[in-house]
Amino acid sequence: MPAMPLSLRIFEERYLKLTGDLILEENPEFGVVLIARGPEVGGGEKRLEIGTIASVTDIGTLEQFYGIESVGTQRFLVNAWLPDDPYPLADIDFLPDLIWSDSLTSARVHLESKVRNLLAFASEFGDLQYGPDTELNDDPMDACWQLAGVLPVGPLDQVDLLKSQSAEELISKTYEVVATLEETLKSMIGDLGTEP
Repeated sequence: MPAMPLSLRIFEERYLKLTGDLILEENPEFGVVLIARGPEVGGGEKRLEIGTIASVTDIGTLEQFYGIESVGTQRFLVNAWLPDDPYPLADIDFLPDLIWSDSLTSARVHLESKVRNLLAFASEFGDLQYGPDTELNDDPMDACWQLAGVLPVGPLDQVDLLKSQSAEELISKTYEVVATLEETLKSMIGDLGTEP
């Protein structure tokens, strides 16, 4: 997601080569897409056609592995996948940035409250990557992306949010996901209460 951090542990040979190439760049960045099916390691996977550019903030070593710290920036659509030589490459078009309107401020504030309440509620069922006290960016559009990005949902739900064509749509879709998650958790609690 744009404005969301991404930490990677690099061990595959093709991505070690990518890491070496990134080190040589003045402003290193790479594209991230979801694997639709196939193995995560070794190549041959089928990839989705929408992704986000990851801007590298740090490259270092983690135990015996290289690590990359990055943050999501601009969304893109893949026009065509090029040969993996030596790592996946694609011809892409950037999607337009979503435009913030101050008329959405109250909806964003309400969404933030709902997301934080959901994260507090969901944290009672297990460990989450992001808690209710997660700090958001001061930029309201970035904060909207972060509210979508911190939700404890699967990657396909995140891709659906990533496809939003306006700030209003992103807020609305994120709110729908929050409402669905709330209902699911309440249903789970209800089911637990009725078991013999």
